[in-house]
Amino acid sequence: MELYEIEPTTDPRWLEFIQRDRRASIFHTSGWLRALQGTYGYKVKAFTTCSPRHDLTNSIVFCEIRSWLTGNRMVSLPFSDHCDMLVDPEHRYEVLSYLTGVAKQKSLRYIEIRPREPLESNVEGLRPADTYAFHVIDLRRSKDELLQNFHKDSIRRKIQRAEREGLTYKKDATAQALRQFYDLFLLTRKRQGVPPTPFKWFTTLAEYLRGSLEVRIAYKADRAVAALLTLSHGKAVVYKYGASDARFNSCGGTPFLFWQTILEAKAEGFEQLDLGRSDTDNPGLITFKDRLGAQRSSLSYWRLSTRQYRSVGAFRSYGVAKKMFECAPRLVSVGVGKLMYKHLG
Repeated sequence: MELYEIEPTTDPRWLEFIQRDRRASIFHTSGWLRALQGTYGYKVKAFTTCSPRHDLTNSIVFCEIRSWLTGNRMVSLPFSDHCDMLVDPEHRYEVLSYLTGVAKQKSLRYIEIRPREPLESNVEGLRPADTYAFHVIDLRRSKDELLQNFHKDSIRRKIQRAEREGLTYKKDATAQALRQFYDLFLLTRKRQGVPPTPFKWFTTLAEYLRGSLEVRIAYKADRAVAALLTLSHGKAVVYKYGASDARFNSCGGTPFLFWQTILEAKAEGFEQLDLGRSDTDNPGLITFKDRLGAQRSSLSYWRLSTRQYRSVGAFRSYGVAKKMFECAPRLVSVGVGKLMYKHLG
């Protein structure tokens, strides 16, 4: 089987292809891929069995990461919770075997794939890597059923508390909304002991995903107290980032925003709220998503490699680094984020 390498952000067939393939997500779109290119300088490429003279019917997309710190590799896709292979099962073995040759030819540490559905590990060098919890809310259920599936104390009562506190909210994607979101994001990352994602990432997303990106902000009087950033594609809304001011968490801003997101997404005809992945060593986040009434499953990443590897992991996996970033001045933490994130994808 012959494979062709294409550039999905410029190939005129790509848009129609991902609109047609039901497995495609926001992470396959040209906007998401251009944001990865524009922020981190990654080279985007895709492999397909379709020649340039034919319509696209299958593909797997990657970013090539060249890093002196974390090594050279291809990832499908960096900073994306999941990215299915848009390849039928009968062709996956041939495609993955071809990619094994690519890894050897380019002397890559590994090639990482992040499918929502499990792969069969009958390809040389293919093995599971990291595993996460993955949550989805089915929006085809009635409004009353969705509300009743919320945890009574942690979610429903918090929504009622938000109403009593007089919280208001605004949905927007303006520069001002992004800045308010990012200010809350900086507070959240500081609590978590993790350097923040560069602000450029969010502004670039807003530029390339115009119409698909929304920021919802909850206000106590005129003060922003919680925010969600969501993306949409096809029949799914994807919760990608959340942030809050911990001094106002008792006001219920975050549950309030999730409820508003659910109501609006349902009214607009979306069928699924994708809550994304959660690290298995973050039980608090997993429990929160459980209490939103989401269905939990396991999400495994896979790696093609002939070498042993050690996951670069997240900053918070290292106790000393976590404490350091909890105490670091904002300028230091932001600066570290700008330098490091392009190596971590």
